[in-house]
Amino acid sequence: MTIERNVNGAVVTLKIVGRLDTSTAPALEAAVDGCAADTKELILDCSALEYVSSAGLRVILKAQKQMNARGTMKLIGVNKTIMEVFDITGFADILTI
Repeated sequence: MTIERNVNGAVVTLKIVGRLDTSTAPALEAAVDGCAADTKELILDCSALEYVSSAGLRVILKAQKQMNARGTMKLIGVNKTIMEVFDITGFADILTI
């Protein structure tokens, strides 16, 4: 997995490319934690995300909680396969997709 970071003022976009699983989730967690305190909007671009495991879901949920305290977070480009995971786990009800 790779993460492409784009900063535009107080908006940070993280494009997740590949598989978000146990071995790669710490990299996304570090990228989210590395967002400046003045980040008001976090966008997770999932257009190139191929797979998400429970470890990846945990990192996404943690990011959502962090951003609730200081702004907003949304996911864009979510494909059918990943959306099914969000639907089954109930994440579709708590995330802005």
